[in-house]
Amino acid sequence: QVQLQESGPALVKPSQMLSLTCTVSGDSITTSGYRWSWVRQAPGKALEWMGAILYDGTTEYKPSLESRISLSRDTSKNRFFLQLSDVTPEDTAVYHCAREKERRPFGYPPTYEYDYWGQGTQVTVSS
Repeated sequence: QVQLQESGPALVKPSQMLSLTCTVSGDSITTSGYRWSWVRQAPGKALEWMGAILYDGTTEYKPSLESRISLSRDTSKNRFFLQLSDVTPEDTAVYHCAREKERRPFGYPPTYEYDYWGQGTQVTVSS
């Protein structure tokens, strides 16, 4: 059973950096055929996919966030990380990490579907 757990600060000041960690157990983040994602949901808004780090370490980002977002990982600890710079109150949301499984049959470009989620962590941006 794959488990993901988010951790990080619950409150971040405007203009500062939001940094979150996702700790994964039950499978390696280097396993082929998966990518590891950050997804958020602001109050009253739909889920927003932010970006993902693939099993080989490459990253993909939502274009509207690309200037502010950075994903990284520590394979020795089976963790991956989110950094979101220059935050504003509009970044207030519940932040989830998740696994996405590549759909079969494999194709190009690859497509994915969520199969595991962390419980989420509330982050509030406020002065």
